[in-house]
Amino acid sequence: MVRRRQAATMGTSIFPCLFVILLTRCSPVGCAGGSDSASHSTASATEKPVPLKNIADAEAFVSGAEVAVIGFFQDPQSPEAEQFVLAAGQVPEVPFGLSSSAAVLSHYGASANTVALFRTVDNDRRDLDMNDREVDAKKLTRFVRINELRLVTEYDPVTAIGVMQSSVQFNLLLITDKMSPKHPERMRKFRAAAELYKGKILFILLDSNLKSNERVLSYFQLKKSQLPALAVFHTPDDEHDVLTVDEISIDRVQDFCNRFLQRMQQKEDKSEEKPPNEEL
Repeated sequence: MVRRRQAATMGTSIFPCLFVILLTRCSPVGCAGGSDSASHSTASATEKPVPLKNIADAEAFVSGAEVAVIGFFQDPQSPEAEQFVLAAGQVPEVPFGLSSSAAVLSHYGASANTVALFRTVDNDRRDLDMNDREVDAKKLTRFVRINELRLVTEYDPVTAIGVMQSSVQFNLLLITDKMSPKHPERMRKFRAAAELYKGKILFILLDSNLKSNERVLSYFQLKKSQLPALAVFHTPDDEHDVLTVDEISIDRVQDFCNRFLQRMQQKEDKSEEKPPNEEL
């Protein structure tokens, strides 16, 4: 039986609240590796970083992955480029490319010693200036971990930062047990639904087995016996709904998301209505 309910509201927007909840239970460094299982790796055993000699190479590289990173270096042997190469080896599931082509730098409007992360989920780009002497391979790796939002992103203190910084204001959480034998099929359907909402809703996986996530369940007034569940929310005004489900289906996710989007659109339309001018 499917039950729909309104989650309890709090004084601040939901995702920052969840972010704070996680930070109280798990350090960003300790949780940084948690997103791998929700990501579909596109990196292979090919040379890394991949040399991008021209604009066509760069465009094909960016379009061929959910998340792609390009280092723009006039001197590929510079200290900054060396740190970039070190970082590339520390994030094997994310493809790294390197270009020293003036045409490529100009095409992307990038200055020398800049690292750009491209992601398709919200059609966004994030830049990091490597001219800052304090930026090393460790900080570059963290920059990538924070911003590598994917079609489905696993929730942890690191990815939470990237989600909060995204221009996409709607988020959908799948709260489920990753150890369940049904998890692969649930993820397949959840990912398929995510394809339909690129640029509109960020799809997020939250593992109910993690100790650090227990307070998130409590926040949404959920018990493990009620899972799996979906939680959708609009970050600017704290509007959100929770839906407990027997199983995940593409149609069910669509219906839940569309109803919420329609409700938010109606609310926006109503707020934009102007009262009639009073006659003097």
